This record gives sequence, C-alpha cells and structure tokens, in this order.
Amino acid sequence: MIEVKIVGVRIEMPTNQPLVLLREVHGERHIPIWIGAAEATAIALAEQGVVPPRPLTHDLLCGVVKALGHSIVRVNLTKVEDAVFFAEIVFDNGTTVGSRASDAIAIAQRAQCPIWAAEEMVDEAGVVIVGHDGGETASGEVDDEAKEREVRQFREFLNDVEPEDFEK
Repeated sequence: MIEVKIVGVRIEMPTNQPLVLLREVHGERHIPIWIGAAEATAIALAEQGVVPPRPLTHDLLCGVVKALGHSIVRVNLTKVEDAVFFAEIVFDNGTTVGSRASDAIAIAQRAQCPIWAAEEMVDEAGVVIVGHDGGETASGEVDDEAKEREVRQFREFLNDVEPEDFEK
C-alpha cells in the first residue's frame, strides 16, 4: 500500500465534472478520481475547514462511529475497474466496510486518518505531471503556493486527457 494525500477538488472543464486529485506522499504520481458533485462538495468543505450548521452524511457517519465507541483508523483505496474506484473503511477493531472511493476520502478527512492506495491501483491510475517540483516543506506538508502550482499543472494535463484514458 502507498500512502496518498489530497491535493484538492476541482471541476474539469468543459465537462463540468468534479474530480479529486490525490498524490503519493513519497512519490511523484498523482491519482485523479472523477467524483459526484455531492462528494466533491463534502471533500471541498472539509478541505477548507468549513463546518456546516447541520451534519452532512459523512459527518453523521463519523459521529455514529464515535458514539458507538469506535474510530476509523484508515481508508484503503483498493482497486479501479472500468474507471470506477473502490475503497474500504477500516475501523479500530479491524472491521472493514466497502465504500466508494469518494465517500471514503470524505470520511478520511473527517476522521483525520491516513488514506492508502493499493500499489496496483496507483500503477494503473497514477500519472506523473510534467513539471511537478514537489513544493514540500521540511515537515513533508505541501505549501499553498506549491499546491496551486501543482493544480495548475494538473489542469494543463487535463486539457489532453479523458476518463477513458485510465481504462485498460
């Protein structure tokens, strides 16, 4: 498994299709995952630190898990088939529950747990963005300027790619 971090959520033009962009923590590959509008909103709100006045579905699930005396310890992105990403949510007692990748990512943000991706999935769906220079601080965090540069480079990459390009 390879640890990944969220770079951001963006809308791909001209199709107006939302996607979440992940990046290997210790590598150069990025993983674009086209997602639904509701999941994009949930991920973007959490990324920006926005707390809605009433819990969204992902907030509710995390609250239920906590109320039952458990915690979510990690999210695993397990595979991609026909451009559909699969994931599992892993609990403190070892129980795993299958999930859509977008929901698992939104839950991982709220549970503040790591996101891991299967090597085979990263090999299949991962792309290297030409001109990516890292932009990490000494602590391994990506600074805001580097994050924006990375997103800008990814947008340029998206100009020439379609979701079907990630199918085998």
